[in-house]
Amino acid sequence: MSLSDSDHDLVAAELGRDPTPAEAALFENLWSEHCAYRSSRPLLSAFESEGSEVVVGPGDDAAVVALPTHDADGEETYVAVGIESHNHPSYVDPYDGAATGVGGIVRDILSMGAYPVALTDSLYFGGFDREHSRYLFDGVVEGIADYGNAIGVPTVGGSVEFDDGYEGNPLVNVACVGLVTPDRLVTAEAKAPGNKLVLVGNATGRDGLGGASFASEGLSEDAETEDRPAVQVGDPYTEKLLIEANETLVDENLIRAARDLGAAGLGGASSELVAKGGLGARIELEAVHQREPDMSALEILLAESQERMCYEVRPDDVARVEEIADRYDLGCSVIGEVREGNYVCTFAGETVVDVPAAFLADGAPMNDLPMAEPTETPRNLPAPDLEDAFEAVVASPNTASKAWVYRQYDHEVGTRTARRPGDDAAIMAIREAGTGLALSAGAIPAWTDANPHDGARAVALENATNLAAKGATPLAAVDCLNGGNPEKPDVYGGFGAIVDGLAGMCSTLDVPVVGGNVSLYNDSVAGPIPPTPTVAMLGTREGYDAPPLSAAGEGTLLEVGARGDGLGGSEYLKRVGGSDRFPDLPADPAAAVDAAAAVAKQESTLATHDVSHGGLAVTLAEMVGDAGVSASVGSVDALFDETPGRVVVETTDPDAVRAATGEVPVRKLGVSTAEATLSLSVAGEPLDYDADDVADLRAVIERELE
Repeated sequence: MSLSDSDHDLVAAELGRDPTPAEAALFENLWSEHCAYRSSRPLLSAFESEGSEVVVGPGDDAAVVALPTHDADGEETYVAVGIESHNHPSYVDPYDGAATGVGGIVRDILSMGAYPVALTDSLYFGGFDREHSRYLFDGVVEGIADYGNAIGVPTVGGSVEFDDGYEGNPLVNVACVGLVTPDRLVTAEAKAPGNKLVLVGNATGRDGLGGASFASEGLSEDAETEDRPAVQVGDPYTEKLLIEANETLVDENLIRAARDLGAAGLGGASSELVAKGGLGARIELEAVHQREPDMSALEILLAESQERMCYEVRPDDVARVEEIADRYDLGCSVIGEVREGNYVCTFAGETVVDVPAAFLADGAPMNDLPMAEPTETPRNLPAPDLEDAFEAVVASPNTASKAWVYRQYDHEVGTRTARRPGDDAAIMAIREAGTGLALSAGAIPAWTDANPHDGARAVALENATNLAAKGATPLAAVDCLNGGNPEKPDVYGGFGAIVDGLAGMCSTLDVPVVGGNVSLYNDSVAGPIPPTPTVAMLGTREGYDAPPLSAAGEGTLLEVGARGDGLGGSEYLKRVGGSDRFPDLPADPAAAVDAAAAVAKQESTLATHDVSHGGLAVTLAEMVGDAGVSASVGSVDALFDETPGRVVVETTDPDAVRAATGEVPVRKLGVSTAEATLSLSVAGEPLDYDADDVADLRAVIERELE
């Protein structure tokens, strides 16, 4: 990829001359889709990002929101949250691609002055029956596990989906949250001319060259070999040292502004930092500490070597920053200073870059692309054998147990994980505020493939319901919007629909979307991916306890929430064939979420589990463990309906549930039993399994990969 003729002409007109090779490469990367959001930014104004809890919204390395305090002696606490994609690198090199995705999002949290406390990962691969998909899946999970475990940040949640649309282009979306107090908050806005720019962390090498532009074009058939130099190589042990060094620098109030080195490397981080402050800089590229000989100015400027931070530091504090870097065995270079005027880089006495920082960081022209409206799917329902259909859905890799994945993650390091992976939402104990921080992350691509607009609305509602099922009230969200080539009208139309749908539902739920990431050009020889709006949503509750999803064997089972009378996008139709329209979502989604949260907080509630992927068939199967379930459902459609905004509740006081839910529908399904069996009646037809049978159906991933 190179700077287009039209962009070259714009740059030349602004500079009054042709750009140097280094300038052309900088503009190519910083004006790429990956960095400049040229096709998506015109649509993103649909999101509401303001609210009383929002401290830092979109535009920084991460967003920051204020937590409610549930402890009279609690201190004011902020949560930093961000999400990133590492899609193309994870196809070319699944281990390093995924590992460096973790490292990058953790450094985004560091740059806000926050200490990282939790990760979620949302992963999307081609069909599970394909060897190459399983190879990518295995490598990505190993990369996430090795990196996250080594740096001591627990991976507490996420999702895994398999769909043929990701065969040639998997998605790896990683979110991170961290904690910071108001007095320690740092931003990426340069403060004053004369302050020094200091690079701390790993030495710069040639890995990751052109990573931003690589992420802005479709994957070719031979990408796994040709594009490997664009993939960064991670070093989690250096990242751990960087985490602790960053904490010390924040403790001593030595950082004026910070930006991690990600897309477009040093050139991207330093130019964006000073541009955000309305300033410029002068940088001496040869001052950058390097690990490879004879690196050129362009290589130093654009290499995406990992585990590096760029800090703005007062001149009098530079020596102390160097001491702290040395204490943690990290490289440290004073590479230049903040100035009025242009962003200037020199190398061996020659000026190789001299451009207005704001033009470089924010001057990319936006794309005005045609859109084609997505089409509605007609109803064509099959009539399969009930037992075959039930087993196909419960044993689908999409709805099956993900224990094989999260067993590889250290999800308890840091001693904050109060609700572990495998439940509807993770809960982190934020003891400083007496608050439980609930996390849910993921998307269901079959939904947005069937109906991009309503499917995206459903993704937001499903994540909110996951939080509510554990008694948490949604607080804020970030999103990772993944799509194919936006120059194709049908692809861009689908992308626009997921933006509008997601923005509309988050607004309805009063959940500000405080940040995110866009990843387009996710195309390969297999075609474009389904439009995929990964959502990472935060919620809060008083305390850290929550009802489990497993049945206790002592109560009545109730379904709280409205069914949608549609099977479009369901795992049922994916497994047995046929088509249908997407289900209607609740008329009052906020009331549905409030009802679920209210019921989860009742003392008489023994278990709660949301209804979504796989419908009641999967929800009830997942509730079977040491105790069992005996339930009746009126039809096959009702068994496999995936309408979100619903929870199954085990309660000892059904009247209390009905009293707490207002106008939200409540239906009795049956009872929980002391015997560990699943006994279902579907329109009078019986389905009976013991707990071992259910566990065996749900163990498909573990069987294939161990």
